Amino acid sequence: MAIQNASLLRYNTAHGSPLDSILLVTPNEGLSEQHVAEMTASAIPCRRFDLREGGAWDHGDENAVRVIEITKLTEVKKGGGLSVPVEAFEGNNLIFVDEGHKGSGGERWRSYRDALAETGFTFEYSATFGQALTAARNEELTREYAKAIAFDYSYRYFHGDGFGKDFNILNLRDDGGLGVSFVGVPDRPREDPAERTDRLLLGNLLAFYEQQRIFAEHKDALRPYNLARPLWVFVGGTVNAVYSRNKQRQSDVLTVVRFLDRVLRNPGGWAVAGIERLLAGESGLQRPDGRDVFEGRFGSLRDAKLSPQALHKQILESVLYAPINDSLRLGFVRGSSGEIGLKANGSSRYFGVITIGDANSFRKLVLERAPEIRMQEEAVLTGLFDTINAPQTTIEVLVGARKFMEGWNSWRVSSMGLMNVGRREGSQIIQLFGRGVRLRGLAHSLKRSGALPGDHPPNIGLLETLNIFAVRADYMAQFKSYLEREDLHTEGVVELALPIRVNQAFLRQGLLVPRVLGNVAFADEAEAALRPAAGVAAFLDRSQKVQALESRSGAFVDEAAQAGRNRHIPTASLQLVDWNRVHLELLAYREQRGYANLALTPEGIRAVFEAADPPCHELVAEDDLAEPKTLANVAALSEAVLALAKKYMDRYYRTQQERWTSDRMRYREVQDTDANFRDYVVRVPKASSAIAPAQNAELLADIEQLIEDGQRVYEQDTAELPNIHFDRHLYQPLPVQRAAKVTFKPPALNESERRFVDDLRIYCRQQKTGTLAGKELFLLRNQGRGHGIGFFEQRGFYPDFILWVKSANAQRIVFVEPHGMLHASAYAHDDKARLHEKLRELEAEMAASHPGPGNVALDSYIISATPFEDLQPKYDDGTWSMARFAERHILFPVRGAGYDYLALLVAEHGRTR
Repeated sequence: MAIQNASLLRYNTAHGSPLDSILLVTPNEGLSEQHVAEMTASAIPCRRFDLREGGAWDHGDENAVRVIEITKLTEVKKGGGLSVPVEAFEGNNLIFVDEGHKGSGGERWRSYRDALAETGFTFEYSATFGQALTAARNEELTREYAKAIAFDYSYRYFHGDGFGKDFNILNLRDDGGLGVSFVGVPDRPREDPAERTDRLLLGNLLAFYEQQRIFAEHKDALRPYNLARPLWVFVGGTVNAVYSRNKQRQSDVLTVVRFLDRVLRNPGGWAVAGIERLLAGESGLQRPDGRDVFEGRFGSLRDAKLSPQALHKQILESVLYAPINDSLRLGFVRGSSGEIGLKANGSSRYFGVITIGDANSFRKLVLERAPEIRMQEEAVLTGLFDTINAPQTTIEVLVGARKFMEGWNSWRVSSMGLMNVGRREGSQIIQLFGRGVRLRGLAHSLKRSGALPGDHPPNIGLLETLNIFAVRADYMAQFKSYLEREDLHTEGVVELALPIRVNQAFLRQGLLVPRVLGNVAFADEAEAALRPAAGVAAFLDRSQKVQALESRSGAFVDEAAQAGRNRHIPTASLQLVDWNRVHLELLAYREQRGYANLALTPEGIRAVFEAADPPCHELVAEDDLAEPKTLANVAALSEAVLALAKKYMDRYYRTQQERWTSDRMRYREVQDTDANFRDYVVRVPKASSAIAPAQNAELLADIEQLIEDGQRVYEQDTAELPNIHFDRHLYQPLPVQRAAKVTFKPPALNESERRFVDDLRIYCRQQKTGTLAGKELFLLRNQGRGHGIGFFEQRGFYPDFILWVKSANAQRIVFVEPHGMLHASAYAHDDKARLHEKLRELEAEMAASHPGPGNVALDSYIISATPFEDLQPKYDDGTWSMARFAERHILFPVRGAGYDYLALLVAEHGRTR
């Protein structure tokens, strides 16, 4: 902000004199280039000390911000070196110093700074002044900076306010100290350190792949959150890949390279067996309390129900670009001595890059220690490192040294392995940490979704978490120590058991839920073949959209225009598609999605697009895409066909599965053994490791006392442990998530869910002798996958609540989902909104083929946390009234004389019996 207003400051100094220079001082050329690029993008005039001009300034606006590295400043200019004397900036100067901690320990730099701003002013900023001053051990300097601090926003407050990513640090120690210890595997000899390191790296790889998979599957829903594609980074503390320790040549980079080669080759099924153990939480890496470090991890991968073999194959394909087991090849990039490319031997694409100081020394070490790894000279036009942030980059893995700590900016870093980092005192640890926790956030808020109101895409928290693993465990404790010195606590949680109390009297009321008979699965018991099917269609919007904001008659009008129209791809255009390629791509997609029982043929796929009555696809696009005239348009059409084919496959498979499931569905009474009845685990910060220890100690004591009392939390709302007491809920208590400090497993109610329960309990009191006369109402919080009731497995939709409205001879089962609808678009393509239609069909099928216990109705509603005035212009054609939304079982949490969403929900709005 200060630099953006620098032109105003130039003529507004304290002494009324104009500024002679605005100077931005950086520690290295990388940061200089970064600042120049960002100021240029923001239309801030700037110019930097240019090495190409023999030490001259780039030409430009005389009021421009001048950018120079500390290393280019000198007291007296000597010879023709690339430097500039401090006296060149005499006068009233406004100085900005990036990474100010770089000069905090040097008398020479301080003298330059004082001279530059002798009659001006200096702003220094850094995230790590504290570490730098500690390292300098200079009391006079410490006092100087302590008096000059204008703004101090330490990480504990930054993170506590919801900014940046969460983090997950795996702290490993062999000596039984802090963090995690290695244990032997039963019936196997104790493993050597190299084997244990490889298993840790395999866990790191699986965590990274999980992030990558979630990003790919939910790309459209994640777009508003400005998340970048995940990147796996390994960092070393030395510039060179080869170094000496205890008179022995060492290389952490070689450790990583050998591991990647082992994953590619999978000798003796090592990688597949390792993945199986990791998914089972039996890695052999245990915490001090005996729990496996990977216990409870990889939930989305387990939910996908893929075999370890399938997961390994997908990792090869999407991370390492290897269609089959292969070996690793190192490409030494011609003209770039510090870069080494990583790719599978049979692949044409690099999946990774190593940046080191001396590639030749590393080449010799590979020949000596790992001759099985192939190497070759590569003629590459541009460096691989420079492509990492490019939209079409293939780089998924980055291995390097200190250059990542500053002067490099990437939003992609999501998983980090540390190698030989943190041995000496200094600020580099927090600098490194800052590379990974940066986050753009929803609407560029810089905040995690968990700190923002409303509902968010599934598993987004995994993408908003930085995973840190250790390659060298003996350095991890030092890393942890630095983080805790900055209040970045890696182990500071107490877990308290909060048992639930089930209302057995309610369960004796014969409350029904639809369940699939037996332990059977569609994927194991049935077969299907992809073909055109009535009622199944794929929709894709590839139109160009334009938004405009215009002032008319004193008002602002927001208009949107769309270039393109709804169409089916003409038969002539389908002739241009390579159907064999589409078939191969869909075979890979089928395996990724776990559709093992779905048969695919090129003819069947093409028939889907040629179907006319009814059509099975709909494309919104311009003529150039639907009827291509150039090779570029043909390529774009092929990508659109592939995207449509994947969407159709998902819908077709889901439809076949739901038909199969419906035939095996029966009503069953809710029992206290139902997986929905789970005790809570309350996670509370430890008093010794929290942001405010005294407050946390008091909070922890209050919660412990509340649980020990064993009564109040089950009978009323409580403040110590936020909950909402609703006496028609099937169990107590029902916790509410008020803040990030105290968390619950399973998850507590969010704000929209809490509001629904609160409104419902008020409605029950108000309507006891009104609409609820002669009826009983019961509510159950429905858990997620693996515990709750979902409709259906492939939809992955687990409504938040099950509501029963029961009378003497009938009961109505309503699935209720309060959530935001900012990302919803059209009703025809909104499976969650249309669930009530599917349930009506299921209800009729069950009543006809398997007469059940009396009169049972199935229904569902969405309670939109997005206000009507915000949702209406974005949903469907933008003309829906609240009444029309209600007809489609979408309600808004509004209670008034003209509209009461609970009256509509409870009174069977829109149903005919």
